[in-house]
Amino acid sequence: MRTWFITGASRGFGALITAEVLAAGDAVVATARDPQGLQAKFGDHPRLLAVRLDVTREEQIHAAVEAAIQRFGRIDILVNNAGYGLLSAVEEASAKEVESVFSTNVFGLLAVTRAVLPHMRRQRSGHVINVSSVGGYGAYPGWGVYCATKFAVEGLTEALAAELAPLGIKATVVEPGFFRTDFLDGQSLSVARPIADYAATSGVTRTVAGELNHAQPGNPAKLAKAFLALVDASNPPLRLPLGSDTLARIEAKNRQVAEEVAAWRTLAVSTDGFDAKA
Repeated sequence: MRTWFITGASRGFGALITAEVLAAGDAVVATARDPQGLQAKFGDHPRLLAVRLDVTREEQIHAAVEAAIQRFGRIDILVNNAGYGLLSAVEEASAKEVESVFSTNVFGLLAVTRAVLPHMRRQRSGHVINVSSVGGYGAYPGWGVYCATKFAVEGLTEALAAELAPLGIKATVVEPGFFRTDFLDGQSLSVARPIADYAATSGVTRTVAGELNHAQPGNPAKLAKAFLALVDASNPPLRLPLGSDTLARIEAKNRQVAEEVAAWRTLAVSTDGFDAKA
């Protein structure tokens, strides 16, 4: 029996992954700002520990990890799922809005990871799974600050994978596309005050987001099952894109980058070396 530690487990991806993990026979430390919602959803399950956790509060993080170790003795899989979106042109986002989304999506993820890794290092085993987004690979107008948090998660995971591999610990960043969850609702999404000059860019994104809400192509139940397949893999990937829209975005960006590199290669390499002194 493996023990999972899942942040943001009260709804959306977190709740669905928790249900799949319990059905598979593993134990779950399911964390949420309000753990009563977890108890209501899953009941008094013998392999479930529901813990209060706001990932922006370090003391709650250490208490939750300690509770997990006390109950199950180990943490085998960490799923850093807690996070929310900010729909805003870069200029539209206030300093407070930027700080808040980074506090949860990046600094909270880092704090939870730092608290769990000593136990995985002691075990010389484990799997850190960081939930990014299609926006963590390619940014979109209107999602710049949110995408910046997910770009940070991608970079952190790349480094973690290299640092942890010699210790027997794996790291994967999962990149979901648009899945039919409540992500575009008010509970999971903050919307900045608009500036009229961005009506044709971030303004269009706002309109599309409203139309797409609860009409996204991705099936979240299938995503939850994919997490089980990921942890069961003997050689899990560094990146796991989920959804045909994510795959299309990755392929389009890779082509764009390759074309740009080819067009600017001469200038790029011209900065190497030093002229010989006369």
